[in-house]
Amino acid sequence: MKSHDTVREQDSGTAGASVRLLIICLVIASVASLPARAGDKKEKEKAAPLQAIDSGSFGIFIKGQRVATESFTIHQQNATSSIQSELKEEHGPATQKSDLEITSSGQILHYEWSQGTAGSLTVMPNNEFLIEKIMSTGFTKPAEQSFLMPNTSVILDNNFFVHREVLAWRYLASDCKQDGAAFKCQRVPGDFGVLVPQDRTSLHIRMELVGAEKVNIRGSERELLRLNLKGDNVDWALWVDDHDQFKLMKVAIPADNTEVVRD
Repeated sequence: MKSHDTVREQDSGTAGASVRLLIICLVIASVASLPARAGDKKEKEKAAPLQAIDSGSFGIFIKGQRVATESFTIHQQNATSSIQSELKEEHGPATQKSDLEITSSGQILHYEWSQGTAGSLTVMPNNEFLIEKIMSTGFTKPAEQSFLMPNTSVILDNNFFVHREVLAWRYLASDCKQDGAAFKCQRVPGDFGVLVPQDRTSLHIRMELVGAEKVNIRGSERELLRLNLKGDNVDWALWVDDHDQFKLMKVAIPADNTEVVRD
């Protein structure tokens, strides 16, 4: 394993694009939190073009057998990012869908999950905290559950690995800075409060940059950046491609004999 403090040297154009991606997607642009001047308000009311940040699919494998496919898109418009995902099992129940909207400062605007006629749920801010509403088949009124968590908490719902990509970007945006043509990371672990809506539970997780590592992706060896994600009953490895805007390429969950690979 090769490890270093400077995320590989890149030409200034590539490095600049990487930094822009982190700022756009992540949600960590300090200017977004500044009060708008009166003259700026009119400009903000004009909708900027919808910008595609990432799209594709992940194959989900258990013991080497493909069991499901997650298709996803990430778009950004003005100060809002939209992360949409659809999970289809190879042989299983109805398709699961998720739709997450967050602001440029990381605040949750809306999250929705559904699975055919089996039910649905939504998560919304409630006076700077979060409230979850669960609609089940046969019930006309949704059940509600409040979480004393800030609205900047991270959504990491079951089975949606694109949420892990957004978390990786969020962590890297806070840990790494551009230094000339290089992108340098401090490797300081990042702690996050997380909401898992389908489980109706919250937890604490930690993400840490390990460094460059050679990984097998669909039969080819590639050098990617490894991040570790740990928490209660969570011990995952994630690999992102710093040559391609830090896109999530692979996830390994050894305890479940599970691997997730970008198609």
